[in-house]
Amino acid sequence: MPATLVRRPAKLLKLWRLRILMLISVVGPGFITANVDNDPNGILTYSQAGASFGYSLLWTLIPVTIALIVVQEMSARMGAVTGKGLSDLIREEYGLRPTFLILLALVIVNFGNIMGEFAGIASSMELFHVSKYVSVPLAAAFVWLIVVFGNYKLVEKIFLTASVFYVTYLIAGVLAKPAWIEAVVRTVTPPNLSLLGNGNYVYLTIAVVGTTIAPWMQFYLQASVVEKGVTPRQYKASRLDVIVGCIFTDVVAWFIIVACAATLYAAGHRKLNDAAEAAAALGPLAGKNAAFLFAAGLFNASLFAASILPLSTAYSVCEGLGFESGVDRKFREAPVFYWLYTALIIMGAGVVLYPKLPLLDVFVLSQAVNGALLPFVLIFMLLLINKQELMGRFRNSHLFNVIAWATTAVLIALTVVWAVIS
Repeated sequence: MPATLVRRPAKLLKLWRLRILMLISVVGPGFITANVDNDPNGILTYSQAGASFGYSLLWTLIPVTIALIVVQEMSARMGAVTGKGLSDLIREEYGLRPTFLILLALVIVNFGNIMGEFAGIASSMELFHVSKYVSVPLAAAFVWLIVVFGNYKLVEKIFLTASVFYVTYLIAGVLAKPAWIEAVVRTVTPPNLSLLGNGNYVYLTIAVVGTTIAPWMQFYLQASVVEKGVTPRQYKASRLDVIVGCIFTDVVAWFIIVACAATLYAAGHRKLNDAAEAAAALGPLAGKNAAFLFAAGLFNASLFAASILPLSTAYSVCEGLGFESGVDRKFREAPVFYWLYTALIIMGAGVVLYPKLPLLDVFVLSQAVNGALLPFVLIFMLLLINKQELMGRFRNSHLFNVIAWATTAVLIALTVVWAVIS
């Protein structure tokens, strides 16, 4: 046998080994960011979609996944190429005033979401008969300790482990015994036009799409890519991290809708007040194991997001205003970063423990600000990523610009519609 034929398999094996090692070295930011999007608000939205309309809203997840991949890919690419976070780039290219206004809106939005995450911790643990006056302070202490006393590699490993726990929703979906063929068909089939005359159906369609892309995600992902040290040379592997994360998070969303469609919708349980109610209702309909997994998944998602949202906010504000940031720095090296992170956790957890605060009104306000902020963030991203002097050969292609601007236009239109019908 010729020596070249003997060497070829060895070379191919070495090449694939290098590719796998490259992927492992950059995996994390994209997968983590996408999965945090399935927070208590997202889980409630998907649960309500399944409970209200069965499998009818599954078709939304294909365009939603495409939109998520497009926007997240741009964030990761800018971080890898420029070595700077999004708020840092906005300040450098467009000045301090627009940066300050965007960051002010972002802090308001994120604070509302942080309260939502701690509320999710409280409600999920109450299903296990643990008082919120125990679960919320313990959770707050845990998320503070892992960031303040950890480093980037440790924190990332914890977050990746938390991402894996979303598989509980896949198992809960299987235990619900859905009509698999109908679910798959509804996923790839356009919606029944007659349903578009139903105001609640339109509202939930917008909610499913709108809960997928949030302003904080773009800031956090780009900052994480920068802190991880991803460079243009490693970017192909980083892009795969983003794509896999986006697909996985929407597969989880698909199973949440399917589980609630097969149980709550079939039983006529059409209205939910929070995601914990969906978990409790699954017990008599799909069995205690499904209910347990759904509740455990909700706690994991809430704790996970309660770690990321304050961290994302601290990254964004410190980058935009020129302060040192990063979990690899000590407290004394980045005091503003850590004090802001600490304050957001204390206030977010403290508000949830306050007995008479109208949390629902706060959440609605934060989502309204979220909807107003998102178009500005996306437009800034598209302007930045098409700058020749900034991105060079990594600028958007013509085709990618068409897809990205179309995604932005659709999200703006949905935000306007949501504001009108809310």
